[in-house]
Order: sequence, then C-alpha cells, then structure tokens
Amino acid sequence: MKSRKLLLPMMAVAVLLANGPALAAGDPAKGKRIFNKCKACHHLDKNKHKVGPTLAGLIGRTAGTATDGKSKLFRYSKAMKKAGANGIVWNAENLDKYLTKPKAFIPKNKMTFPGLKKLTDRANVIAYIESQEK
Repeated sequence: MKSRKLLLPMMAVAVLLANGPALAAGDPAKGKRIFNKCKACHHLDKNKHKVGPTLAGLIGRTAGTATDGKSKLFRYSKAMKKAGANGIVWNAENLDKYLTKPKAFIPKNKMTFPGLKKLTDRANVIAYIESQEK
C-alpha cells in the first residue's frame, strides 16, 4: 500500500522534470524556421513594430510594455497591459504558456495566432528569440 501512495507523487515529479529539460534544450536554428510563422506580425529589430510589437528585448520585459519599458511605442490591448500590471514578465516559462494558447494564458489579448501545439516547437522558437538577445 505504501508503494502505491508514493507512486503518484513520483509520477508527478517525473512529468515536471520531463517538461523542464525539453523547454531548456531548444534549438535556435530550428526556432528560426518556426519564427517564420511570427514574422508576419512581429519583428526582432528594436522599436520596429508591425501588426504586433517588436520582440527585441522580450526576455525579461514586462507584458504590455515596449522595449523602453513603456507602452506608448505600441498600442497593447488592455488585457496585455493588465497582465503586465499583474506581474507577468516574459521569460521562457511564461512564453511557453503563452505560445501554447495565447488566448488562454492572457484572455482578451489582441494576438490572433492560435498557438504552437508542439512543446519542441515552442522550446525552439523561445531558444531562437533568446539567441537574438545576445
């Protein structure tokens, strides 16, 4: 009976550990190809917005703010500004959640993209975005 009680928590830890390294092990070269899906609306040049905001300097940036820390450079939705005011900062974990299903992570945001279903695709595109920050 004791072994059964330990099995469920051990399985939960295994699932968490399995998801972490996959995200951390993203391939920027593969992510560059996946980023082509993002290019229609986003740019990686600082202060160069398209339909969506620039993704330059995204890592570590508060949601709903542009590269200067203010929202005046891009007209963010009220939902995105509220997410930032509530403490959402773009890191690999939050990007993974957002890119899985943007409308579920931040309801009523303006992004129409449905999301990237594959964990490896999300990890790769995040690795690519991170590689552009260096």
